[in-house]
Amino acid sequence: MNNSTEDTWLYTISSKHKLIDLNFKEIWRYRDLLLLFVKRDIVTVYKQTILGPLWYVIQPLFTSVIFTLIFNNLGQIQTGSVPPFLFNLAGITAWNYFKECLTGTSDTFTKNQNIFGKVYFPRVIMPMSITISNLLKFGIQLCIFFCFYAYYAFQGSTVSINSQILLFPIYVIMMALLGLGLGMLISSMTTKYRDLTVLVSFGVQLLMYASAVPYPVSEAKLKFPSWFVPIVEYSPFTQIIEGFRYMLLNTGTFSWTGFLYTLVISVVVFILGLIVFNKTEKSFIDTV
Repeated sequence: MNNSTEDTWLYTISSKHKLIDLNFKEIWRYRDLLLLFVKRDIVTVYKQTILGPLWYVIQPLFTSVIFTLIFNNLGQIQTGSVPPFLFNLAGITAWNYFKECLTGTSDTFTKNQNIFGKVYFPRVIMPMSITISNLLKFGIQLCIFFCFYAYYAFQGSTVSINSQILLFPIYVIMMALLGLGLGMLISSMTTKYRDLTVLVSFGVQLLMYASAVPYPVSEAKLKFPSWFVPIVEYSPFTQIIEGFRYMLLNTGTFSWTGFLYTLVISVVVFILGLIVFNKTEKSFIDTV
């Protein structure tokens, strides 16, 4: 009798999961909810603002101008034959996608505790929706970059795209995996340590300056203390920023070794974040 009753269940919801459990079948079943969250993330961010989506454009442009004035004009940071503004805009465009993925997913449990406590759905959908929705912002900023790229190319600047542009989708995936993995790790820890939410916004700013966003690695080797240069040079974030500039501006350095170990680190961080996230979701409601 019990066996026949159990056979009638279509789905079983349980707190027991595998150590690494990214259930694509279940995520696909909830794809409508995923798309709904993606739409919510896009629409509600600037819904009651005056400029709305224009902030997608204003923020990288103003940051690039400030970087150009402070680092290139005042600090005499050299960018070779590439115009400093375009150099900075390329780095900021790449960095913004990683930053938005990290900060957006770093408080998943605390920000959505009311939803998580009332209804079941795969919890990993929430950070995934943030990562996917940020692709729109990244795409808009990338279009702005190419507009300025065309302008400087028309003015005679020596900028060009090289063959490594074929790796562009992989670089985007690496940024998404790093941001999603670190975000899930931090989100899991914020259920007990709320101070981390304050630390994230502060730490991301410091990480940006240590990841060769406002300067090339060649300048870091010349002007930074010798003990700090390896930290900058071999950081996976630096490798992504340098690779992004190398593909689009044909400047900086690229190595297959750096590319491969950054890819490995991105995957490892994502898997580690997923493990901790899945473990935390079983009991987080008791601690938030």
